[in-house]
Parts: sequence; C-alpha cells; structure tokens
Amino acid sequence: MPELPEVETIRRTLAGHVTGKRIIDIDLLWPGAVRGWQEHNFRDIVKGRQIEEIERRAKYLLIRLDQGWTLIAHMRMTGRLLYFLQATPPERHTHLIMTLDHGHLHFADQRKFGRILAIPTKEIPIWPSLAILGPEPLAAEFTVDVLAERLTGKKTNLKAKLLDQTVLAGLGNIYADESMFRAGLLPERPANSLTSEEMRRLHQAIQAVLRAGIESMGTSFRDYRDANGEKGSFQEFLQVYGRGDQPCRRCGQHLEKQKIAGRTTVFCRHCQH
Repeated sequence: MPELPEVETIRRTLAGHVTGKRIIDIDLLWPGAVRGWQEHNFRDIVKGRQIEEIERRAKYLLIRLDQGWTLIAHMRMTGRLLYFLQATPPERHTHLIMTLDHGHLHFADQRKFGRILAIPTKEIPIWPSLAILGPEPLAAEFTVDVLAERLTGKKTNLKAKLLDQTVLAGLGNIYADESMFRAGLLPERPANSLTSEEMRRLHQAIQAVLRAGIESMGTSFRDYRDANGEKGSFQEFLQVYGRGDQPCRRCGQHLEKQKIAGRTTVFCRHCQH
C-alpha cells in the first residue's frame, strides 16, 4: 500500500499537471471505483468542475474542486493516478478516465480496492476516515512531546503503535521498520517503555526516513508509480524492510524477520534494543 512518501509524490507530480484544469468529461469503466454523495451521482458532481488544488492527508489525496466539492482518493494496495497529455488507450485495470481541458487523468487499480469519493468540502473535517487520523509526522506541530503523548497508554508494542493511523497518520510497514532501525529501537518494545532520549531519536528517525522517501519519489517494488508513471527509488536505500535473513548493512549480523502487529517485520537485534 502506498504510504505517506508515495502519496505525497503522487500529489506533487499530479498537481503540476492538473491544477487549474477543468474536467470536461468522465468515462467510468468500472462504476465501483467511485462514489457520489447522497442523491448526487459521481459524474454529475465532477463533470465541469475545475481542479483548484491537490492536498494530502495521511495516505489520502484530496483533490479540491470548485463550487464546494472535493474528491478523496485512496490508492489502497495497487491504485494509480496517472496523467497523460494526449489521449491514451487505457491499461488493462483502468476504471476511470477524466478528460481535462488539457490532458487526461486515469485511475487504475488491479486489485479494485482503491476508491475515489466525491464529497462536499465542508464535510471533510467530519468525514470518519479523516476525522480519526492522528497528527501528520512532517508537520511543524508534530514535536517530540506530541509523539510521546501519542505513544503513552497501554503496553502495546512499538510497531503496532506506529502502524495505528489514529496515533500517527501516514506511516505504514516500510517506513515504520526503517524508522525503528534508524532510531535503534526493537519493534517488540512496549511503546510506553521508551526513555526521553529514545523518544527523541524515534521522532528524528521518523521525519528523516519520510523525507528521504519523498526525495527518492517513494518506494517501488511492483505497483506504485507517480502521476507520470515513474517508479520511485527508495527501495535502493532500505536498511531492513524486505531484507529478512540478509546481513545488516550496519553490523553484518543476520536480520531477523517476525510477524509483529500482524505484519512481516524485519529488524536487527544487535543494532536495535
């Protein structure tokens, strides 16, 4: 599933193409990919609207339209939003084509889990999937004290807490593993056992890893592409994720692989404590 760096990369590459453009036609190849709002169907809401801005909240894209509407796009596991300047035959799993007054926007999703919802902009703050989200880890308001406050409470392991979107928004399996390795913390540690110094290291690691992921245009193993159809390159810099049983790049010992918080987790027991 695309995480914060991948969705942010899609936002940045897409915004340069479609901001200020008007949606002049809709070709809905699989109706299940979209949802309208109450008695308004998706096509009637979207057709003719101008794209004013594209924002990101956690792993969601918010495509702001004029006249008080917003499209919430969630890529899920295999979703893609691709921009084409010229009319282009849709790839096999394309479900939606928006023809703009300058270019074309395709939504494709092999697994059919991704969705695009049209919603009144005024409803965004109370829309359940967004209202429950924790703080943005790259926002100025996300301080060490905020992280410490979010990790207090029950003795849940650190990996589970970092994956909980109500605790921290946008972090997923890849960047959680990489952040814990950079901070030198074991994923099985109780989240409320961290010292002040460990909390500081974790805060710094989360932000550093996410920024590095964005600079590399995200992590591409199979499905993820930016809006130009290009792969990211952060997979070339991964220290632990996907490297179970391989030698640690820092100390040379074999990396362990376990199921923690329901997800495959890779870590170095020598470098992490």
